[in-house]
Formats: sequence, structure tokens, C-alpha cells
Amino acid sequence: MRDFAGRHVAVCGGTGALGTATLELLLAHGAVCHVPVFAERELTRFPFSAHERVHLTRGVDLSQEDSACGFFAGLPDLWASLQLAGGFQAAPLEETSLADLRRQLDLNLATCFLACREAARRFRAAGHGGRLVNVTARPALQPTAGLCAYAASKAAVANLTQSLAAELTPHEIWVNAVVPGVLDTPANRGAMPDADFGRWPSVGEVAETIVFLASPLNRSTSGALVPVYGKS
Repeated sequence: MRDFAGRHVAVCGGTGALGTATLELLLAHGAVCHVPVFAERELTRFPFSAHERVHLTRGVDLSQEDSACGFFAGLPDLWASLQLAGGFQAAPLEETSLADLRRQLDLNLATCFLACREAARRFRAAGHGGRLVNVTARPALQPTAGLCAYAASKAAVANLTQSLAAELTPHEIWVNAVVPGVLDTPANRGAMPDADFGRWPSVGEVAETIVFLASPLNRSTSGALVPVYGKS
């Protein structure tokens, strides 16, 4: 069973579309969820602010070492950490600045690295294993024009996931990543109004995969990059 009753889970990026869908599933399975919040505007449409098993920590910048360390240091004994925070940029190479690349690396790679490191420290200090689940993206594995900074940062997340799995699996810390295609979200529908939305995976479908990888039911899968492409 995906029984999270009494288990504490950090959900980085928990206020976004994918994060909210993931939280809904975790809460349905009994988890206690800890969500870092960078800006108050993230909570405008967040449905779980008053939920008794959702604990928000405000003013957390996961791309900054001190802030990420402080967030994880304040958490109780963790079962899992989910790295769903990130950012997106689409631009041709010649219109992509070094600052753009560095921002994508901060938003996607640095946040993932720091959260994984701090969660792994907590697992090891407690003397038990754990679950780390990251989010990369289809362009990280399949070359896509016009996404060089984004794809490079997400490819780094894929590599980080597999490197950490090799290092941490002997300690019973399973490290995996989901690899979504274009997610069916209001933002993506607005950006691509002529697309066939029925071919995109829903956030709920991707959340199901994330929650399985983070669950006690996952007893042996580590180092996997799991594609969730829908019908596209």
C-alpha cells in the first residue's frame, strides 16, 4: 500500500500545479506535508493552506544554501523529499544570455541539489533510509530546439538523480526522477492554444508516479528516469 500515515514528506514546489496535485494524493494517503514558500503570491490559489497536515514555511529560497539548509533543519524526521520546484524558459540560442542560463540552473538544478543533499543528511542522521523524487523534463532526454538553457538545467537534474542513486542506494535511500512531457495545465493551454491537450499528461497522472516512487510500496527502484509523456 502507498500508506504514508504518520510519515513526514517535504514537498518543494508544493504550491504549483504539479505540487498541488501531488499534495492532494499524499494527504489522501495520510502523509504530513511540509511545504517551503518563497513568496506569498504562491498561496493565492493554494487549496491546502488551512489543512491540518500541511505545514508551510514562508520566506524559503531553495536556490540559496542558507535558506535551504534552514528549511530542512526545522523539519521533523523525514520519510521522503520531493523536488518539484523549478522554472521554465524558451528562447533561441542567440537570444539566451548567460544570466538566463544561470537562472535556469539556479531554479532547476541548485534547488534540487540542495534539497536532496539536506534531506539525505536528515535520513542518514536518523539512521534510516528514505525517498528522493526529482522532476526533470522530456527535452532533457530528447533534443528540442529553442530550449537550450532549460534543457541543459533539466539534463543536469537527470544526471544528478542517477549519480545520487549510485551513491545513496547502499544506504537504502532511493533516488528517482519523473520525466514529464508538456503538462496539461492552464498556463500551458494558454501558451499553446492550438495544441491537442488530450495528448498531454495531466498533473494528476504525473503526481501518481511521483507518489508511488516516494511510497513504502517502492522497495527497490532507484536511479530511474520515468517518462510520463501521455499520448504525445
